[in-house]
Amino acid sequence: MVGGVHSRHERASQAFYTEGMKRYVIEESPFSYFFTADTRSAPLWLILRVYIGWTWLGAGWRKLHTDTWVGDNAGQSLTGFIQGAINKATGDHPAVQEWYAAFLQNTVLPHVVVWSHMIAWGELFVGVALIVGFLVGISAFFGVFMNLNFLLAGTVATNPIMYTIGIGLILAWRVSGYWGADRYVLPLLNTYVRPRIHSEAS
Repeated sequence: MVGGVHSRHERASQAFYTEGMKRYVIEESPFSYFFTADTRSAPLWLILRVYIGWTWLGAGWRKLHTDTWVGDNAGQSLTGFIQGAINKATGDHPAVQEWYAAFLQNTVLPHVVVWSHMIAWGELFVGVALIVGFLVGISAFFGVFMNLNFLLAGTVATNPIMYTIGIGLILAWRVSGYWGADRYVLPLLNTYVRPRIHSEAS
């Protein structure tokens, strides 16, 4: 504490909760602070961020140049993928849960063309945002959401790796984009958006 005011490090590494009239301070471990709030860990997150960003970008780019994803025959590739996932929902130890197969059957298949475009463009946008470091926490969230759905559909491949890295990027949202656009975007949001939200809430 300096002059009665907590330093930025102190505020970031402490959590507060109250019980009755007492207030408790829980110190954050140096290990978790280093990886989630210390800009010295930014080079590590840059490498991981660009890796999964490039993977998403490549996947989306290929889909956008495939006729069965966004062309005249849009939806055909996704239909085949969904049918394969539904077939995995049978047997004693199904790779796809019955509730998720029902979701694919009743929600995705009837609008497969729309979903096909959403997946292709979503992968591209997530990839670009992660590579340039723009709102990394939010971008990684949407990437993790897609990974989770691919896993629920019975597709493993690189999804567990990308899912794990994505969770790390979300937890380290304050610094995972520091070597990127977030170095400038987050301070702007903190300066112009946060005060407006507080003023409207008060």
